[in-house]
Amino acid sequence: MGLQNQKIEALSFVTAELNYLAPTKSRPRTFTFAPPPGEPQSNTVPEPHALPIYDARAIVDSISLDREGFALVRQRSAVKDFYNDDEVKSTYYPEAERLIKEATGASRVFIFDHTVRKRVAGAADRGGGPRQPAWRVHVDHTAKSGPQRVRDLIPDEADELLKGRVQIINLWRPIRGPLQDAPLAVCDAQTVKFDELVGSDLVYPNRVGETYSVKYSPEHRWFYVPEMTADEILLLKCFDSQTDGRARFAPHTAFVDPTTPANAAPRESIELRTLVFHPR
Repeated sequence: MGLQNQKIEALSFVTAELNYLAPTKSRPRTFTFAPPPGEPQSNTVPEPHALPIYDARAIVDSISLDREGFALVRQRSAVKDFYNDDEVKSTYYPEAERLIKEATGASRVFIFDHTVRKRVAGAADRGGGPRQPAWRVHVDHTAKSGPQRVRDLIPDEADELLKGRVQIINLWRPIRGPLQDAPLAVCDAQTVKFDELVGSDLVYPNRVGETYSVKYSPEHRWFYVPEMTADEILLLKCFDSQTDGRARFAPHTAFVDPTTPANAAPRESIELRTLVFHPR
């Protein structure tokens, strides 16, 4: 049973533009490096839609990874400097593994990367400076690229691991809070139809990954958690091998909150990506 409409309509909300994928005849493609001569960095065109984004704080106890595709959890990290990759890997990775196992009942968690972002006005993402917020509606993995990550990262065990349930879950948290600038909006996965997800190439120097861009639907229902603290984490479902009706893909995006104070500190955040395994 999903969230009740009357409960949602009672929530406070902000109205903001979210960038969906505009109709395109060619397969969406984005280069993560300087593209070949004559090629654009990306062939995608944003299609902005002004939508209500509901404050999820009042209903966080009613939201779950398996139904809506996201959840809010709390964890005080021992990390002193999230910009120190060695400290993140030695301290935050084990913390995250314990948290995911507790939240999902998984038997094994494999953390395969993390990204730190710090918004700089006018800066391009992957432009040589800090990574920037992602301003388009997307899902990090697809029905194809989810299993492929297992084969790429754990090749010797992939066949056996893929016989059980596999999820990809992102942990997203502010580095400094309360976060007011460029918060993260997450779409209720139950309101998204599979044919609204569009496979899109993310081209790296040595491989081609696949993400989902998302076509607009008026049925989509969006949420955010205002003023997240550094002790709060959004868990985002980016892939689930189960096809029994539970959430598999939760679209998300940064957005410009019209209530953000003019003197708000630029967003600093860290996202960590995990392969989550359950035995057969």
